[in-house]
Amino acid sequence: MDSVPSPEITGQPADAAAPAPSAGRRPQPARGVWRGVVLLLALATAGYIGRVGLSVIAPQLMAAFHWTPTRMGFAFSAFLITYTIFQAPGGWLADRWPSRRFLFLLALGWTLATAATAGIGLWGGAAAAWLGLIGLRMLLGAAAAPTYPLSARLVADWLPPALQGRGNGLVLASIGLGSALAPPLLGWIAAHYGWRQALAASAALMLIAAFAWRRGAPPRQAAGSRPAEPAQRPPVLAYARRSFILLCASYFLQSYLGYIFVFWFYLYLVQVRKLPLAHAAWLSTLPWLSTLLAIPLGGWLSDAAARDWGMRWGRRAVPLAALSLASLCLWLGARAASLAPAVAALTAATALVIGTEAPFWAAVSRLAGRRAGAGGGVMNFCGNLGGVLSPTLTPWLAARIGWMPALSFSALLGLAAAALWLGVRLEEDGALVRLNA
Repeated sequence: MDSVPSPEITGQPADAAAPAPSAGRRPQPARGVWRGVVLLLALATAGYIGRVGLSVIAPQLMAAFHWTPTRMGFAFSAFLITYTIFQAPGGWLADRWPSRRFLFLLALGWTLATAATAGIGLWGGAAAAWLGLIGLRMLLGAAAAPTYPLSARLVADWLPPALQGRGNGLVLASIGLGSALAPPLLGWIAAHYGWRQALAASAALMLIAAFAWRRGAPPRQAAGSRPAEPAQRPPVLAYARRSFILLCASYFLQSYLGYIFVFWFYLYLVQVRKLPLAHAAWLSTLPWLSTLLAIPLGGWLSDAAARDWGMRWGRRAVPLAALSLASLCLWLGARAASLAPAVAALTAATALVIGTEAPFWAAVSRLAGRRAGAGGGVMNFCGNLGGVLSPTLTPWLAARIGWMPALSFSALLGLAAAALWLGVRLEEDGALVRLNA
């Protein structure tokens, strides 16, 4: 496997050949582009339901095959390993293959992997079923890895920079939507018909969304398409290299913070706040419901700030404010004496952290230009490294110094993630990070 491409910086204007909009007029996307964004949202949501569906049916799988929690944990990790490894290669491919067809083929891969998972254990014993599950989850992770880099590539093609925050925000709302829909939908099917039927229903959703995408998505080069890059390279701009590195570092810390809520919010309520399981399960859905509004709102606010204050400070505004406030909410939530303020503060912290997703993806598209897929893949690779570290380091710290200091340490990391944005320069001329193989 080739190593992750090294950044090479050029100073080419991102939209040098595009006609300047009339004064006072907002850039308008081509007809059908927003339909494509909605189809992307639907497809990414169906894929996300398939990703998290295993956690919904895990109790039934463990009972059926007599698996320990440790064995089940390996199956959860199998997806994350290949999902992380294939981020940069998947983003690189997204810049070179026809995006509509590529995403359709990836969605067929999700569908086949999920449908095959519904058949594990039909042949062979529990050991063969476990090995089959590990292999299929790794396949699903590899096929799912390019999803968001490829989505960022399409949004960058379809929409002008001034609208990419809200475009990315709508697509990234699939994270909260998929997380909120999977437990009630797949849980109900599993309870009434069985876990195999729940996985089959998830595969059917992916297939329907895939063909809807194939039929209705607009062409790759629609509204925000960029002119061909000149053969002669413009002068190197060192600040663009630094900006890309700082953006990836900030996303690493943002993801570290976000994955605390993904993996530990429920257990924190049970183990530290001593809630009954059912009560904790209900309360743990609140952060994900809040992200349904927070992610698109973060994109809209980022676009509005970029329009009013310029790209450099406009794109910084939402991450600076949201990550700083999230750190404060996490610090307050860890110290709240009663349950209600703690849940409210931690829910707000989750929404604020996840609400910065759209500015991150709009910024990397601005820096990477025609290599938005590769740039997004490298950034998402860094984010998933934070996601790998967070579930392990957080409980390790909590066991040694207590949950309150461990969460306070995470709050400091959130402040660091916000501070790194002060070094991210998104100039009006759109200096690019160029990622070459």
